Amino acid sequence: MLNKIKKTEVPSNFFVLGVYASAVHARWCNKDGKELVQALGVASEPNIFWRGENAKDGVSRIDVPDDAGSLEPAAERFNGPSGRSLDDNFLNPLGLERNHVWLCDCIPHSCMNQCQSNALEREYYKVADHLGLSPVNWPHPPTQIPQDRVDEIAHELSESQAEIMITLGDNPLKWFASLKFGSKRRLHSFGKNRNDYGRFHKVQFRERTLRLLPLAHPRPVSRIWKHDTDWANLHKTWEQQVAPQLML
Repeated sequence: MLNKIKKTEVPSNFFVLGVYASAVHARWCNKDGKELVQALGVASEPNIFWRGENAKDGVSRIDVPDDAGSLEPAAERFNGPSGRSLDDNFLNPLGLERNHVWLCDCIPHSCMNQCQSNALEREYYKVADHLGLSPVNWPHPPTQIPQDRVDEIAHELSESQAEIMITLGDNPLKWFASLKFGSKRRLHSFGKNRNDYGRFHKVQFRERTLRLLPLAHPRPVSRIWKHDTDWANLHKTWEQQVAPQLML
């Protein structure tokens, strides 16, 4: 689960900073065909902000002992939703395509959320030793990223030649932008209303002036899993009324 994702390395005017890589999810059934877990993370996404394509290829690489049942790709909604949301809810409203942006994550591998941890506790750990299953190597998200990772992101930002940085959610602000730009640490601090959300803010970075565009994370925006409807509704208004005007 800790393999680093492939990142976009084409110099660009736009730099998008997310939180951590998504996982490839599989549906796990026992040897009698009974579903045990509808979406079990089995690998880090093959490329950054993956859209879920070829999920079957990723799942088929997992060796499953005969007595452990079988894996098949999880339902479409579980594989690549953040990548699809990035295109549909962020880049397209700004008139951008992926070849216009440099993509980066604060943590360049998948992390385990609480729902995924609960599924492992419920079904995996209790049979892992008996069935000879591999140990789980899938960390929870940290509370902070190490300084060397902050420096790596800063190097990428400089290398990208970007003049506009888009952050997705709270953590890229807390873990990177507040440290390197002195910006606010929480998204709501920029304003959680129609007049303030999704506007440019000038910041200084290595003797250059950049424009910071703090936006919500794709999960609440696209209503993936549990979500904050306030951010979802606010971002929808931004997509329709603000984003088309920002790039004029």
